[in-house]
Amino acid sequence: RKRAVCRRRGEDAGAAGGAGPGAGRAQRPARRRRRSPPAGGGEPPAEHRALVLTGFGGYDKVKVQARRGAEPRPGEVSVTVRACGLNFADLMARQGLYDRLPPPPVCPGMECAGTVRALGDGVRDRQVGDKVMVLARSGLWQEVVNVPASHTFPMPEGMSFEEAAALLVNYITAYMILFDFGNLRPNQSVLIHMAAGGVGTAAIQLCKTVENVTIFGTASASKHESLKEGGVAHPIDYRTMDYAEEVRKISPKGVDIVLDPLGGSDTSKAFNLLKPMGKLITYGVANLLTGQKKNLMAMAKTWWNQFSITALQLLHQNKAVCGYHLGYMDEEVELLRSVVAKLVNLYSQGKIKPKIDSVWPFDQVAEAMKQMQEKKNVGKVILVPEAPKEESKKAEN
Repeated sequence: RKRAVCRRRGEDAGAAGGAGPGAGRAQRPARRRRRSPPAGGGEPPAEHRALVLTGFGGYDKVKVQARRGAEPRPGEVSVTVRACGLNFADLMARQGLYDRLPPPPVCPGMECAGTVRALGDGVRDRQVGDKVMVLARSGLWQEVVNVPASHTFPMPEGMSFEEAAALLVNYITAYMILFDFGNLRPNQSVLIHMAAGGVGTAAIQLCKTVENVTIFGTASASKHESLKEGGVAHPIDYRTMDYAEEVRKISPKGVDIVLDPLGGSDTSKAFNLLKPMGKLITYGVANLLTGQKKNLMAMAKTWWNQFSITALQLLHQNKAVCGYHLGYMDEEVELLRSVVAKLVNLYSQGKIKPKIDSVWPFDQVAEAMKQMQEKKNVGKVILVPEAPKEESKKAEN
């Protein structure tokens, strides 16, 4: 009988983890051996459930499988996972379009939240029982994960596990785009695409921490009321309107900052919408996703229409173009830690609060991915190891 377990590679996490390159990869189980209790406390690891990407393709390629745990290695903590975040990159990874995920079989998942159950040797800044948020390249969609202690962040007082699983990827991305690249200041204007999604809702909340920022947000018409309540001055239905024309009607000179997760021809439109000294930050290629499986025609169209500009053209335009990819920031531990500290402070002040769209048990991961890929979500889609009390229903904020 075959059972998927994670392979240890160099400094990557073991069978219960996944924080480095190659994290979460599976192989044939090794011969069982006796295990002593972890030095840092907690019960000896047992078999646990994990979501495994068995191959590239549709929703059915992600399956629940059993895995054998392992003690945390030096510098690691073992975490009992209570909630996991689903991100757009996970949808792209399922289709083989995300280069930061090792080849299948592999456990996806870039963020989760839970309780520290055991400590590896040398860990001094975490204790058994600590509630933590976890950020990794992959491997976190499991009931138990072993990760470097440096990839964990204490949860602020009063935060739920679902909120904690919704904070790191979306809010770090939105914060660094708006403030580090965008240099957002009072009285400026911002265009946010996919404004009802995870990064979109995070960006809207962060914009509201700056005085008199005008927000344009694209989303389907059914989500406009929610966007207005959140602070979007000008919701635009991208399905029935040319959003560039709609922005120009309200702001003829354009906007100061555009957040572009779309790619293709939309990046060119975004650049043309910038005011002088405006900034375009591209952070995704969502236009590649048109269905459950990889669409070669959509890929060809997106790449053919991909925006390109020379340094000399930028010089004449008085505009900036920036690229952001959190998946390539995993070695920047101190930089990310400083951003998370600012976000935790904003949460504690009540200025930001992750918006949860829905909560799904591991067994319904296909429905959770469909919810996001069909763009039905308003806020974050969350996965939990066990079925919530009101399965798959809107979570209360």
